[in-house]
Amino acid sequence: MNVVVAGATGFVGRALGTALGDETTLIGLSRRTGAVIDGYAETRSCDLFSRGDAVKALKGADVAVYLVHSMMPSARLTQANFQDLDLLCALNFAEACQRNGVRKIVYLGGLLPESGELSPHLESRREVEEALGSTGVPVIALRAGLVMGAEGSSFQIMKRLVQRLPWMLCPSWTKTKTQPTHLLDVVDAIALSLRDESLEAGSYDLGVEEPISYLELLKTTSKEMGVKRRFWTVPVFSARLSRRWVCVTTGTPFALVAPLIESLREPMLVEPERRFPLGRPPRSLLEALRDALKEDEEAPAESVASSSPQGKTSRRSLVRSVQRMTMPEDKKARWVAKEYLAWLPTTLQGLIKVENPTEEDAKFIFRPLGLTLLILSYAPKQSTQRRALFKITGGFLARGDGPDRFEFRLGTEDGSLLTAVHDFSPRLPWWLYRQTQARFHLHVMGRFSRHLYRISTRKEKSAQPEMAA
Repeated sequence: MNVVVAGATGFVGRALGTALGDETTLIGLSRRTGAVIDGYAETRSCDLFSRGDAVKALKGADVAVYLVHSMMPSARLTQANFQDLDLLCALNFAEACQRNGVRKIVYLGGLLPESGELSPHLESRREVEEALGSTGVPVIALRAGLVMGAEGSSFQIMKRLVQRLPWMLCPSWTKTKTQPTHLLDVVDAIALSLRDESLEAGSYDLGVEEPISYLELLKTTSKEMGVKRRFWTVPVFSARLSRRWVCVTTGTPFALVAPLIESLREPMLVEPERRFPLGRPPRSLLEALRDALKEDEEAPAESVASSSPQGKTSRRSLVRSVQRMTMPEDKKARWVAKEYLAWLPTTLQGLIKVENPTEEDAKFIFRPLGLTLLILSYAPKQSTQRRALFKITGGFLARGDGPDRFEFRLGTEDGSLLTAVHDFSPRLPWWLYRQTQARFHLHVMGRFSRHLYRISTRKEKSAQPEMAA
């Protein structure tokens, strides 16, 4: 059985290699060319923001594991929130699985609160789960809270708080209950999901038997680390203050901490009827914590540092810009692309002229100087009813010598649209690009979003009398 693992270089992905590498053919996906991962038979270079890359990378896969979360910037300039980046990657992966005949997808997501009030972080996890199943490939979604492993970012944050602060003022969110899970229980659940053909597609929860508050978890951690710490709770939930406090204390990037803190408002607990059937009781919290601390002590310093939230991603001077919009009902991606090309000259009051050398290709021309700013070449073979892709092939503002592309992508069935610029290499000096073209692009896409919203609203109003009749 060939198992393709997206996110193989993460701490859960590496643990899979150690546990399953001898009995299963594991193929890891990584954005880093030439990455070597213990236990994996092969590592393939893959950018999940590229649907073509994903289709090639999943060739020959029987089943797939999805461990990807896009919480850190993926380019030198990223004009997007992590929810939209996560959705794009998940859509590409799901379509690639369908194209390659993958039998099922195993996804590691997050526990969801019973109240249904989801933070952006948890809403993104739920949305990714839906996106992975949007093409009809069966999905087994494993929902877990804090995964206790030495190289996990959440564990490292918790350990550093205890390690570096002799006393702590604990905000109200530290009283929230949660159920962490042992890294090995996650690995076992993934392994069973891959092997057990009788396990039905759906969502399953993972976690220790008894809930515990984050405050008690901090106290237990300090006890197991053999350090005396004092904790004082304060009756407030200041997300902004908590984020800054954690960032400064632990050295964790703000982009990683902010979504995690927002997720702590509601209890994240296992629903008994949805607990994953491990065939045995889950490992205890103390066992999970002690194993993580022991592994952390024994791991080489460079190993933990490479996977810690302080690690930096090498980024060239490329741009990724993603905006979510409201999609008019019953419209396809190609319609949106044509609407954009027709709308742009009118909204910019004649400053920009759009020429169409062919039915789909487009040149953006600055009228006062007759200067071609951008050239977009439609890619019919890479486009579908749910996706219209253009390659950015030239013009005064673009180098046009790389994988620069612009796409209109329908989201899941909620009526959303994603417009995305990927791997754009500007011709202008970087400092000038940031202050001019980058800002102007956001301005234009904001106006186009409002334009689509007005079309959607008009259609809804015009349909109301018919429905009433």
